[in-house]
Amino acid sequence: MGHVPQGRHIFPTLSIFDNLMMGAYMKRGPKEETDERLAWIDQLFPVLKERRTQRAGTLSGGEQQMLAIGRALMGRPNLLMLDEPSSGLAPRFTDEIFATLKEMNRKGLTLFIVEQEIRLSLSVSHRGYLLRHGRLIKEGPASALIESQEVKALYLTPELARVPE
Repeated sequence: MGHVPQGRHIFPTLSIFDNLMMGAYMKRGPKEETDERLAWIDQLFPVLKERRTQRAGTLSGGEQQMLAIGRALMGRPNLLMLDEPSSGLAPRFTDEIFATLKEMNRKGLTLFIVEQEIRLSLSVSHRGYLLRHGRLIKEGPASALIESQEVKALYLTPELARVPE
């Protein structure tokens, strides 16, 4: 299981490479496996490969989010849990990260995403659970939820900036 916390929690004084290796710490195996995983992350997030020796704290918010996801993936999880992956990101990075999440899921990685951007999270999900004040109010296939008139009225109307109280 891998976890990408809200706020990223990278190690800002360490290099990008060292942050990634921290994610592989508990899954140390043959060097080839770690190298394979690193190559996969390089494909997912080429900007991290280009800047591997750079201190992580100097990255933009979107690049730090990519690093946090990459670090979690270094542990070879079967389940990746993400808490508010779009929090504080520019739209360009949000779109890029969610496209990458969709691709990872398509390749077999199970994702558990907690996200306030409902349209985004449902667009990469097979199933959705909508909560209000910590209580489940609606669940079902993501495609059905995104088409639901109730969900559209409560959560997807452009006038609503937040989930209603």
